[in-house]
Formats: sequence, structure tokens, C-alpha cells
Amino acid sequence: MNQPDETTHFGFREVPLGDKQTLVNDVFRSVAQRYDLMNDLMSAGLHRVWKDLMINALNPPRGDTPFALLDVAGGTGDIAFRAAKAAGVGFQATVCDINADMLQVGRERAASRHLDDRVSFVEGNAEQLAFPNNAFDAYTIAFGIRNVPRIDLALSEAFRVLKPGSRFLCLEFSAVDVPGLDRIYDLFSFKIIPPLGRAVTGDADSYRYLVESIRKFPKPAAFADMIRAAGFSRVAWQSFSGGIVALHSGWRL
Repeated sequence: MNQPDETTHFGFREVPLGDKQTLVNDVFRSVAQRYDLMNDLMSAGLHRVWKDLMINALNPPRGDTPFALLDVAGGTGDIAFRAAKAAGVGFQATVCDINADMLQVGRERAASRHLDDRVSFVEGNAEQLAFPNNAFDAYTIAFGIRNVPRIDLALSEAFRVLKPGSRFLCLEFSAVDVPGLDRIYDLFSFKIIPPLGRAVTGDADSYRYLVESIRKFPKPAAFADMIRAAGFSRVAWQSFSGGIVALHSGWRL
């Protein structure tokens, strides 16, 4: 059990560990309806390229081979829809997200794309998944794991629900490693994104948290160590766009 004085970060603030999930839920409840539009604006559309690179790495089978994907913290369905488009008729995705507002957006989008027979949506916590052992052929999480209060528990759960021989893929913001770009990136992040969030969603504070949470997330090598500690093998990562994002990979062997 958690000790009463345990704390964690919520952006640059220290908060009681038990409070972080509620605070994160409030962020995504506030921005759910404009979440994908803000992703386009904040990344100048690059998030689409990064997600396509993730799907290329996933490489779901194109034929009728059964393939079960679990996409965690992907409530609006972006990753699951891309995977379904790339896959064959044997593909099924389960989107698991703790935020009901994000899931509702995803369900509406799935219906409008006629994908509701291939992509299902389940409310659940990444730290305690309500799925049996060895249930999925792949686990994806895009721009979500840094919002999980106990990342180690989420990684352990990912390992548990994957079949032997299956892959874990995590796309997450990272540490800019190009001199000069880091200063531009910080200026854009702290001076432009929160006011943009206020203009588009009416909420600057949520986007200030999202910017701060990126700076608190472990560097790629440290996160890779966490993935290994959860039991994964052949752990690797690849940086994109000067280190703005990284795609992390591990195998459940």
C-alpha cells in the first residue's frame, strides 16, 4: 500500500501520489473535445508522422491472421484507427483509457469511420488492467505513459497481458538533443502552447501541465531501464525530430 506521505510530480508541482490520477483526469476531461485539433496545432501536424512511424514499427499482419492490439491511454482512437487501416481482416484493437470523456470521443470517431466492429473501447487503469494474462499480440501507448502516476506498475501490467513473443511500443515526448533547437522548443512550449490551449479549448492550465510533464519524464536511457526492469527483452529506442519524441520498444520473450 502507498504510504500517506508519498508524493509524485504533477508537472512541476509535487502532489500526493494518490491525487495525481484525479488531477490528470481533470486535464483530459477539459481538453477531450479539442484534443486532436490541439495536437495538430502544437506539433504542426508532425504527431501524425510520429504515429505513422509507430504503426510501421508495429507492422500488424495484412492477412486474416488473428492479431489483438491493446492500445492504452489512446481514448480518441488515433493509434487504433491507424493500426486497423494498416492491418488485415484478422485485426482487433482494444482501446483502454481511464478517461470516459476521451473514450466517448473515440467511440464517436470509430462509428463515423465504420471501425466500431474492429476497435472497441474500455474504461480502465493502466496500472491495473482488467485483462487476463497473455491476452494480446501487441501493446501500444502514445503520449500517455508520462501521465501515469506509477509508471513501473503500468509497464509490469503491459508485460503481464502480452503473449510471449509479443511487442511493447511506447511513443513519448523526449529530450531535445540538438543545440539551439532546445531553446526554441522551450520557448514555444512555455510561451506559445498554454495561450494556444486557452484560445482553442479555454484551458491554459491543462496545457501548461502537459508541457511541464514532458520535462519531468525520464530520459530515454532511464526509461529503457524501467522497461527492462518490467521484464522486457531487446529493449531499444529511436529518437525523431531532434529528440522531441522517442519510440521505445521491448519484447515479451
